[in-house]
Amino acid sequence: MASFLSIVIPAYNEEKRIGRSLDAVLRFLETQNYTADVIVVDDGSSDETARKVSERIQQYSDAGHFSDADLSSPITEAPKLVDPIAEGRADLTFGSRALNRELIGVRQPLIRDFGGRVFNLFMRTITGLRFKDTQCGFKAFRREPALAVFKLQSIERFGFDPEVLYIAKKRGLRLLEVPVVWNDSEGSTVNYVSDSIKMFTDLVRIRFNDLAGRYN
Repeated sequence: MASFLSIVIPAYNEEKRIGRSLDAVLRFLETQNYTADVIVVDDGSSDETARKVSERIQQYSDAGHFSDADLSSPITEAPKLVDPIAEGRADLTFGSRALNRELIGVRQPLIRDFGGRVFNLFMRTITGLRFKDTQCGFKAFRREPALAVFKLQSIERFGFDPEVLYIAKKRGLRLLEVPVVWNDSEGSTVNYVSDSIKMFTDLVRIRFNDLAGRYN
């Protein structure tokens, strides 16, 4: 029988945090009344991420397939995203730090916060999407329409989120931005210079891909 929910956790060199994150996710799922898979996508980590994940697999036999991340938004916030989908009110939901900043516990450094606001301004201008925060890594999808979106999606890392939302909106999916609890987590692998340039070029690529008919 297929699981009701699949939780996908992308990870890169997260050996210091992935164990705690998976423990939190799995403890949360034990309290829910639906079946779920946990999929950890290891993006070529060079540390002990894979081993840490394997250790958790041995401890929790009901878990699906793993890879990694930091749970900046606690897994207990998941019902805020899953419920609108289960109730048929949305096809794609995503967490937002910008809709209610009072929900932010540990704030990120000012330079990252400023960079995020600038990115959102460029994102709104270039893509036409009106969302306040596309980069919070807390998202939920209805399976069938999501698969159609992911087949057209091609940009990795920072451009992944706005591209997915852009394609989903273009295809008429019902999108819902949801305020969630969020805490900054130490250990970010972001390079402010090179990654900022890539983030901007990814936004341009989204519009280029659309004009080239790649999202049709």
